[in-house]
Amino acid sequence: MLTRLTVPASGAGQRLDHFLQGSLPAYSRSRLQAWVREGLVTVNGAPGKPSSLLRGGELVEVSPAPPPPLHATPEDLPLDILYEDAAVIAVNKPAGMTVHAGAGRHSGTLVNALLHRFGALSTAGGELRPGIVHRLDRLTSGVVLVARTDAAHRALAAQFASRKVEKTYIALVHGRMPAPSGQISLPIARDPVHRTRMTASLPSGRHASTTWRVLKSFPRFSLLEVKIATGRTHQIRVHLRSIGHAVAGDRLYGAPAHPSGRFFLHAAQISFLSPATLGPVTVSAPLPPELERWLEEL
Repeated sequence: MLTRLTVPASGAGQRLDHFLQGSLPAYSRSRLQAWVREGLVTVNGAPGKPSSLLRGGELVEVSPAPPPPLHATPEDLPLDILYEDAAVIAVNKPAGMTVHAGAGRHSGTLVNALLHRFGALSTAGGELRPGIVHRLDRLTSGVVLVARTDAAHRALAAQFASRKVEKTYIALVHGRMPAPSGQISLPIARDPVHRTRMTASLPSGRHASTTWRVLKSFPRFSLLEVKIATGRTHQIRVHLRSIGHAVAGDRLYGAPAHPSGRFFLHAAQISFLSPATLGPVTVSAPLPPELERWLEEL
């Protein structure tokens, strides 16, 4: 249904996407921006741009597109399978691939690729997240575990909840570390100002624990092995930034961008008990070529 909005005088100087977000709070900013880019928003009859500045008095017309289907869709995408049995699949996720649909991303996801390759996965995570027991950030590469059945999903979730799954990461951070190893135990909460970020500077938040060990020191960087006992959003990135050592390339937490387009954080190894065999399994993923090249540059 077409929605007509008149920009008030107080809207002068405001970006079009900001005006839409304030006028149509039922929709996310990413969806509104997508409508603008798709030509579904006009300003005085002409297609607008998300960054267009308004003067006040304009007629803004919005023709909302139907929301994407709330289920994952199989896609023929490359997959690097590291391990599989009757209960579990371990995948080496590349940086840049989103684990599952959400926040305006509905194609090119790891879930879509898995559904094309394997067909049925656990349904315990819902239609958007079949098989997904844990996640990695979009720009983090490395091992992701996927449950093939609901029983396997419950068993793996219980292992994560009881901290029986051991996760090891490799991170390159700015600066020289103050000691050969250390531990960070600070609660993590949503940043009240920058909602896309997390913070460890508030007394409130969820308990989080991160241990680190220096693998190699460079003049301006340190290569770390990092282990986490908890799995909070952005945990490693937030904790290392909190002690003044941001992950290299992590623009969200204040580090300069890198030409690779990603930050240096890799889920190198995960150890768990397979629900299929009840035996211990350790799966490793080598550093991807772009991170190897990054180290060579240093």
